[in-house]
Amino acid sequence: MSVKIPYPKFEELASKQPVHLNQIKKLEYGRVLEDLDEGEVFCHPRGITLTKAFAIDFATTFMETNPLYLNEVYAKAHGFKDLVVSPLMVMNIALSLGVQNDSEKAVANLGYYNVCFVKSVYPGDTLRAMTKVLKREMKEGGKPGIATIRTIALNQNEELILQYDRKIMVASAGKKTQASTIEGQPFPEMPEPTIEMPSFPKSFPKNLTGVRTYFEDFKPGDILVHANGRTITDEHYAWTYKLMNTHPLHYDRLYSSARTGTMSGEPIVYGGLVFAWLAGLASRDTTENALLDFGYTEGYHTQPVVSGDTIAAISRVLTKEEGPAGIHAGIVTFQLMGVKNIRAPQALEKFGAELFVKENHKKKQGLEKISEKIFEIERRVLVKKRM
Repeated sequence: MSVKIPYPKFEELASKQPVHLNQIKKLEYGRVLEDLDEGEVFCHPRGITLTKAFAIDFATTFMETNPLYLNEVYAKAHGFKDLVVSPLMVMNIALSLGVQNDSEKAVANLGYYNVCFVKSVYPGDTLRAMTKVLKREMKEGGKPGIATIRTIALNQNEELILQYDRKIMVASAGKKTQASTIEGQPFPEMPEPTIEMPSFPKSFPKNLTGVRTYFEDFKPGDILVHANGRTITDEHYAWTYKLMNTHPLHYDRLYSSARTGTMSGEPIVYGGLVFAWLAGLASRDTTENALLDFGYTEGYHTQPVVSGDTIAAISRVLTKEEGPAGIHAGIVTFQLMGVKNIRAPQALEKFGAELFVKENHKKKQGLEKISEKIFEIERRVLVKKRM
């Protein structure tokens, strides 16, 4: 039922109203360390309904080659009910929805942990996100501390589709600046995640993927040097907000240039976009025949990226294991590495095995960090076997 009301009359009012400079309100978003109380739950604003055009736009922009994200007929032939939304798009949206509440004042994103894609997402689904503070570590002298948070994404049926943990470095203000959220909010996390997947058919469409990315093609220890790089342009400004990330560091030059240290100067490319481009660069050689992206054990952005940087990817096969019973596929664990402003073959030649050592571990091993290295993560995927 609709209600009709008279249309308000047009009238110029600003010149008739006095300006009250004692009533200025400077609205801010995000939280300082003292605002992140352990156990607190944040319900993130907005949410977003995903269209098929948006899903394909993401997959093509970030160079995905798996037809599940591009070809509706292919996806349905594999048992999915529609084209599948790229899991990295889902993760980026879940993370970005939470920025206004949990990390818009963050100094740095320190890492992703235990990323689990629980259920596939399809065009037409509406996603929303929630975050719980798991741990807060204060530092002496008012220095920035570290908060460990868990974010979940739910679809329109309140079904859990994604769960992951993240560590963020957050500035301390010496006092609480925002009121706590309402206590007792339900937070439907999954302590021991299980994955919902189709009962894949025994035969698949052929000739729509390459012939070198089946389960049998991978061997632990293989190092895959991916052929192409990707120069990032100012396009990253628009994609940051398309995915609903509100941190000004990624699109406000006045904000970014006023900072100090390695994160000052030009706006920093939002890390989730860097991850997505690296995964896309690797996809022709690693995940083109993947059926599911299970998730990521842990990963780090080790150096910032700005517009104009060219990034490249290298993968290493860590393990192989048989897939679930009755599924003609196996599980492959990859280490995905990202470098900037150097070709992947040259990076491997220059740094050798040290490229694959986690940057956080290098100090204890007496090794220097690599300035060209920008990202590292471990990922597990379910990959088809040959018929």
